[in-house]
Amino acid sequence: MFRTDSPLLRHAGPTYFPLAFIARLPFAMMVVGVLTLVVAERGSVTLGGLNSAAAGIGTAVAGPLLGAAVDRFGQRRVLVPVGLLNAALLGSFPLVVASSAKDAALLALSVLIGATAPQVAPLSRTRLVAIIRRHIPSERQEKTLSGTMAYESAADETVFIVGPFLVGLLASAIAPWVAIAGAAALTLVFVTAFALHPAGRVDPGTHETAEQQAPARELVGGKLLTVVVGTLGVGIFFGATLTSLTGFLAADGDGDRAGLLYGVMGIGSAVLALGSAALPVRFTLPARWLAFGSLLLAAAIGFACARSETGLVVALAILGLGVGPTLVTLYSLAAQLSPAGRSATTMTMLGSAVVVGQALASAVTGVVVDRAGENAGLVAPALAAALVVAAGLAHTVAPERVEEPELVPA
Repeated sequence: MFRTDSPLLRHAGPTYFPLAFIARLPFAMMVVGVLTLVVAERGSVTLGGLNSAAAGIGTAVAGPLLGAAVDRFGQRRVLVPVGLLNAALLGSFPLVVASSAKDAALLALSVLIGATAPQVAPLSRTRLVAIIRRHIPSERQEKTLSGTMAYESAADETVFIVGPFLVGLLASAIAPWVAIAGAAALTLVFVTAFALHPAGRVDPGTHETAEQQAPARELVGGKLLTVVVGTLGVGIFFGATLTSLTGFLAADGDGDRAGLLYGVMGIGSAVLALGSAALPVRFTLPARWLAFGSLLLAAAIGFACARSETGLVVALAILGLGVGPTLVTLYSLAAQLSPAGRSATTMTMLGSAVVVGQALASAVTGVVVDRAGENAGLVAPALAAALVVAAGLAHTVAPERVEEPELVPA
């Protein structure tokens, strides 16, 4: 993806990209691991979905606050203690699930796990954007930024497929609790290493690259808000797809295999996410959003109509062709629209939107599967894809952000 003589690779360091990739795995495993473990130990898809939703609520509340703290204090000061706390909470989760603790205590622990989840992916984007703006010539910044967002989104897509795949593999081969324990270990080792990596010194939260912050109100208006809603739709799609697939397979006693089949979606998704950097400039980001979002919607309708495992696998393969480029587009738009000095906050808003959508969809879809049957649950991904397309349409008509002539320090 990056040439060995790339200024971005040179300034980030050769170990940065492998480290950042592994460090984001626990985040992708969290929601699915909670769902799988609770369903296996407590025997309720509904309770499992509710715990996933609880983790999402924690992320929704704390994610943007974590981003704001990073913008103010820098990544190291925030990410190290948060990562250590999250590792401890994840490590205790299997013990609490297996105990006689009440469901309310389990839900409270899930909220705390979500609230302390280290959002490595958006913080990695923040670091790389800072490096691009500081070290890449202005005439090459747009192309470099596009390629970087394509790589980061492909990495996200791969991780959000590999994460559930690992959960399914460990749950099937060993035991459901192993996946959560593995996520705790990965967080302890690799998130800490990511936080301490030298590339963290150039993020906007440090004194070396401090910039005047735009007003916080610019984070919740106009086109940027439609991007957040579109990203939420992608998260809902992830959660609805995995939970409905789990419910469909669980009807035949094969629910533990859901993560394995879910991995089919990652093949085309990762390939097209990486390939989106080569798309012509005249194929604008809003146009890509609508084009690939529409493909996602069409494939999701096919998923809803499938009534066999083979049909679901074919639909999943096509779904991957739509969701990867869509996510690339959304993060690229977010990088362009991020208010001054609010890069980490913006990226964590999108990261939170993915997890929140995934978690809430897991809860709702789990209830639908339990009460209306597995076939009814297969409709949920199509509704999520429709939200992605609707947000894209709203983006095309939303007013541009009006730049203020001067930012007055608080």
